[in-house]
Amino acid sequence: MKALNICIDIDGTITDPYFWLDSANKYFNKNITSEEITQYEVHKVLKVSREDYTKFYNKNKFTLHNREDINKDAVDIIQELIKSNNIYFVTAREKSLEILTREYLNRNKVPYDGIYVLGTYHKVDTAKNLNCDLFIEDSFENAVELSKNGFKVLLVDTNYNRFPLKENIKRVFNWSQIYNIVTRVLLQEKAV
Repeated sequence: MKALNICIDIDGTITDPYFWLDSANKYFNKNITSEEITQYEVHKVLKVSREDYTKFYNKNKFTLHNREDINKDAVDIIQELIKSNNIYFVTAREKSLEILTREYLNRNKVPYDGIYVLGTYHKVDTAKNLNCDLFIEDSFENAVELSKNGFKVLLVDTNYNRFPLKENIKRVFNWSQIYNIVTRVLLQEKAV
């Protein structure tokens, strides 16, 4: 039996959080830098309407998500974590991206016990159904919603999530730190 049920978001967590920026800059004729991405709602940062950003995203989503850079450390650590824990990817990506998401993770040798492509940012019900012990996330709003429902969250640091932390949320800066936290949790559980 595996020790922990770990839920992991995909975009901005195991991938470059600004994977869309070059394409958006070209499309909208902008020159926004990653340092300027200080909020999760991309259209506001780009100073375009939500509708215009949605058109851009819908036109480019398959290409963008198919070629996102993956964090090599994340892959290595997930390969190690799955040996003693259940790994579930829980993403807000649209349902139309489910096959691409599976192929992307498989191609990049990211192991998992399950993939949940929700088509919504609300992840609490899925976390409950999976008996999630720890959720790794990049969206501050998602982290807050999860923490309010009793889930422990590791918030992967980005320029758009640097707000005061709430209860049950810990900011992390790299996947080695995530590994060390999970290892500490496992050691504490064995000591009990």
